[in-house]
Amino acid sequence: TEETENDLKTMQDLTSVMQALLQQIQDKFQTTMSSWITGRTDDLRSHIGDLDRSTTDLMTRAGVEELDGENKIPAPQKS
Repeated sequence: TEETENDLKTMQDLTSVMQALLQQIQDKFQTTMSSWITGRTDDLRSHIGDLDRSTTDLMTRAGVEELDGENKIPAPQKS
């Protein structure tokens, strides 16, 4: 019947609208999360750089040098 066809058309239209809305929500979520993750990664990179500089400064003040990346030896004493 015509009423059934109209109901079916209305349901198809509603489904299309809902799919488009859900796609917009997903796109916005992905964009927001991507920006947030990038920002957090940049923050962490900055903090790691600060920590590395602080560690190097403390080692220098303590008279310790780095050798072969892991073994620490006392720095030569300056007279």
